Amino acid sequence: MSFQQGLSGLNASSQSLEVIGNNIANASTYGAKTARAEFSDVYAAALNGTGTSNIGIGVSVSTVAQQFSQGSITTTSNPMDLAINGGGFFQVSNGDSPPQYSRNGQFKVDANGYIVNNTQQQLMGYAADSSGVIQQGKVVALQLPTGGIPAQATTTLALEMNLDSRSTVPTPPASGAAIDYADPTTYTNATSTTVYDAKGNAVALTYYFQKASTNTTTGDTWNVYATANGLDATTGTSTPTLLTTLTFPPPTATNPSPPPTSSVGSASALPVTITSPSSAFLPITLTADLSKATEFASAFAVTSAVPDGNASGALSSVSIGSDGTIQANYSNGKQLSCGQVLLSNFRNPQGLQPVGNNDWAATQASGAALPPGTPGTGSLGLLQSGALEESNVDLTSELVNMITAQRVYQANAQTIKTQDQVLQTLVSLR
Repeated sequence: MSFQQGLSGLNASSQSLEVIGNNIANASTYGAKTARAEFSDVYAAALNGTGTSNIGIGVSVSTVAQQFSQGSITTTSNPMDLAINGGGFFQVSNGDSPPQYSRNGQFKVDANGYIVNNTQQQLMGYAADSSGVIQQGKVVALQLPTGGIPAQATTTLALEMNLDSRSTVPTPPASGAAIDYADPTTYTNATSTTVYDAKGNAVALTYYFQKASTNTTTGDTWNVYATANGLDATTGTSTPTLLTTLTFPPPTATNPSPPPTSSVGSASALPVTITSPSSAFLPITLTADLSKATEFASAFAVTSAVPDGNASGALSSVSIGSDGTIQANYSNGKQLSCGQVLLSNFRNPQGLQPVGNNDWAATQASGAALPPGTPGTGSLGLLQSGALEESNVDLTSELVNMITAQRVYQANAQTIKTQDQVLQTLVSLR
């Protein structure tokens, strides 16, 4: 027995206690990973040959290994908080140094719209163009839009509906006009939708359907009129103008629901120019699609009315999907993709070098980061917005480990004490 063995045991136990203390200190650190002191025995090298009964000369700490197991996920009220459920790391950068990697998803938006962590490192990913298309291939710092989206005029409108074949031809108004928009007895059905001019003014576009004739041989016909904000869409006045006539061919055994035909061209491309009364809104030219209209013996019903175009909108909120896609939500109800968060991974995560602030740096042991990918692909986990990954430190285990390390420290101190007593006995020999 020698002092060297006990001294090495004291040093190893002391380092083990330091690792345990660091784990306990970071039990509430989001994204932190527990570490473990791993030991190896020490033997003196023999000069001639190898001995089979060598006595060891102590212990050393061979490494402090990080444990990258999944931590528990807790929800928060901040949509910019991100948790990784599975493998991978956020890639963050200050723009100058090599990128670093983190599991801590406490992100915020700085004054310039960049997504940053608490040390002002920028989150990396794919950017999106002005149309919301993700630009894959180049990894950049993610920046949220600060402005709104402009208004877009309506150019197309698709209507899906059923006109009741049992309907009768309505009575014309007493004035002699073909239809009176204010008198529902002069038309069969009506439906409204909102369209927009080039400045984003909302216009109430109403279609009126008036059954014109019933013919079992050539098919039933329906007159179609349209108004914009209560005035005829074509003239901008109260004088009605026929927009088109739809004809529903009789059903056959091979085609029980033939599409309607239009008197002014294809029912799938009906040009409509909405004239503005005075300066209420700008003229709107759109193409209406009525080709999916049907005529069955059932009540009138509109199953879909989908116009394009929108009013201008201001940015109201941001949401992040499980695949990392960042959606900007605007006050006009529109959504636009403005980027995608990417994750990086390593073949040997335990070789990463912790550099503080919940970050790791790549080393030769970890290897270079694999090409970044979108969450949920390959070995990469999914993202959860409004949530954070807690530390994977098990406090109960750490406290038990601390007691064990303390006892080991005491036992090594006792070996030094015993060696001292042995030497004292030798010195006292006469």
